Amino acid sequence: MTTRQKTAAPSAPQEHRTVSRVVTILELVARTPAGMTLAELATALEAPRSSVHYLAKGLVAAGYLTDAGVYTLGPAVETLLGARSASVEHAARADLEALHRRFDETVLLCLRAGEQIVYADAIESTRAIRFSARVGERRALYPSSAGRCFLAYGDPTFRDGYLARHIGDAATRRRLHDEFARTLRDGVGFADRHTTPDLGGVHGPVFRNGVHVAVVTVAGPAARIDARLGPITEAVVAHARHITDRLTFSP
Repeated sequence: MTTRQKTAAPSAPQEHRTVSRVVTILELVARTPAGMTLAELATALEAPRSSVHYLAKGLVAAGYLTDAGVYTLGPAVETLLGARSASVEHAARADLEALHRRFDETVLLCLRAGEQIVYADAIESTRAIRFSARVGERRALYPSSAGRCFLAYGDPTFRDGYLARHIGDAATRRRLHDEFARTLRDGVGFADRHTTPDLGGVHGPVFRNGVHVAVVTVAGPAARIDARLGPITEAVVAHARHITDRLTFSP
C-alpha cells in the first residue's frame, strides 16, 4: 500500500512595506504629470518624510524618477514599458529608420537610467566596419558620448556630483563643462576624440514637454562620419526635433 505525500499549499503573498511604498510613489507620480513634492508624497503615503526621501532618492538614482524640485517619472520608465503607443521608442522608430536609410551608419536611441545610458533601440549599419550596439546594453554616462549629452542637459547638482565622483582630474572636468556649454548652445553633441579617437558620432537631444528624455545618435568610423558631418548633424537635429514634437502631442 502506498501513501501519497501531501504538498504544502503555496503561502499567500504578503505585502512588503518597502515594495508597496515604492510602487505607490511611482503610481502617484504617474498620475500627477506636474510632479509631486516630497511633502505631498509623504502625506499621501502617511509615512515619515525621511523614509520617503530615502526611497525617492533611490528611484532617482535608478532613473525611475526625476528630481527637479518636484518628482516626475524618469526616463528609465520608458525602458521598462518597452515600445508602447506613447513611449519614446515608438515615437522615434520612424525617424531612426529614416536616418539609417540615408546614411547607413548605426543609429541609436539612448535613454538614461541613473548613472548609465541604455540603448533602447538600435539599427546597425550594413557595412562591414561599423559601430555595434545591443538593445538593452548599458554604458556609463562618462565617457560615453551620448551619456555626456545627458550630462549636458541634466540637473546641475546631479552633473557636478557625478563629475566629482567619477573624474578626479580638474582639467578634464573643466574641458567637459566647456563641452556641455557648447552642447546646450548648439543643441547637438559630438563624439569626444579624447576618449574615442576612431569613433565619430552625432547626438541630438529629445524632449517631452520640456524635459530631456532621450538622445538620438548616428555613430560610425570617424573618417566616414567626418566626411558627412554637416549633413549628418543637420539630419540628427531635425529628426530629434521631430520626435520631440511627436512626444509633446502624445496622449
